[in-house]
Amino acid sequence: MAKRPTRLATRALILHEDRLLLVNAYPGGRSDLWCAPGGGVESGSSLPVNLAREVHEETGLSVTVGEPALINEFHDPVSGFHQVDIFFRCTIAAGAINASWRDPEGVVTQRRFFSRADLESGRVRFKPDSLIDTAWGSGILYDPLEVIVR
Repeated sequence: MAKRPTRLATRALILHEDRLLLVNAYPGGRSDLWCAPGGGVESGSSLPVNLAREVHEETGLSVTVGEPALINEFHDPVSGFHQVDIFFRCTIAAGAINASWRDPEGVVTQRRFFSRADLESGRVRFKPDSLIDTAWGSGILYDPLEVIVR
């Protein structure tokens, strides 16, 4: 297995009316896994600027990026893929979720707000495992390396 560079990404924890915004980033319904909006960091741009850009692309929302809340790592032992996600607490500055919004990269096909009860029910698959504690908690957490799921 060839060594690959670690990918750095940012993710947004957007609680609105006590519901967390998650996206499905699997075109064509290849997976039912939900995650916080965000994506890869472009060199030469700050983490908050990268995150605001990614959230807008994936959701149509403009956000104010706040404090970091979680550092999460995951990897694929087969391919060598390794990603570090930095989650930030964000608030909606403008816009609303609209079903007609299209991610310009075509990655995110669904976006939806979930209550804590929705996520705790076990009927919604999401990552990372620490998402509930982080979104409805305080401080900053570190979620060590976990194996990638699809």
